[in-house]
Amino acid sequence: MIQETIVTTIDDVGKPHIAPMGVHLQAGGGIAILPFKPSLTLSNLLATRAAVINYCDDVRIFAGCLTGRRDWPLSPAEKIKGYFLSAALAHAELELRQVEDDPVRPRLICIPIHNVNHAPFQGFNRAQHSVLEAAILVSRLGRLPWDKINSELEYLRIGLEKTAGEREWQAWSWLMELIEHYRSN
Repeated sequence: MIQETIVTTIDDVGKPHIAPMGVHLQAGGGIAILPFKPSLTLSNLLATRAAVINYCDDVRIFAGCLTGRRDWPLSPAEKIKGYFLSAALAHAELELRQVEDDPVRPRLICIPIHNVNHAPFQGFNRAQHSVLEAAILVSRLGRLPWDKINSELEYLRIGLEKTAGEREWQAWSWLMELIEHYRSN
C-alpha cells in the first residue's frame, strides 16, 4: 500500500528538506521510500541514514512543497537527528536499513524506530483529496500528456468546488499557478 506523506530529511550539516512523497508500506512494518534520482531526499537519506515520515492533513504543505513554498515550521525529532512537521498529525522516525539501487528510483528500505501521534486524523474531504491528486499530477508535469492532465484536473475540480475551505483553495491556486507557468514556457 502507498500512503501520501511528507518526508523530512536533513543533509550532513543538519539543513532540513521537506518533500511530499508516496511511501510504500511493507509486510513486517518496514517502509520503502522511492525518491527519484537525483533528489535531495535521496542524497540526504543516504548521507544520514534517517528520515521522518509526516502524516498531515494540511494539503497546503503538499502543494507548497511542489510550488517552492518549503518554509514550514519544524520540531526536533526525538530518537534520530532530524525534524518533523509541527503541523503533523503523527510522525514516524525512520532508520535506513537497506538500499536497492535503481537507475531511476532506488528503493530505500527503512524501519520505524519511533512513532508519535500528535492529534486525531478526522479524514480527508473531497477537496483535500482533489488537491493531493493535483499535486501528484504536478509532480509528473514533464511525464504526462497535457490532455490527461487537463481531464484529470477537470474531474478533481468538481470535488474541490463542493467541499473546499480556505486552505484547499489556497493550495489549489498554488498548483494551478505552477501549471500555467509550466505550460507557458
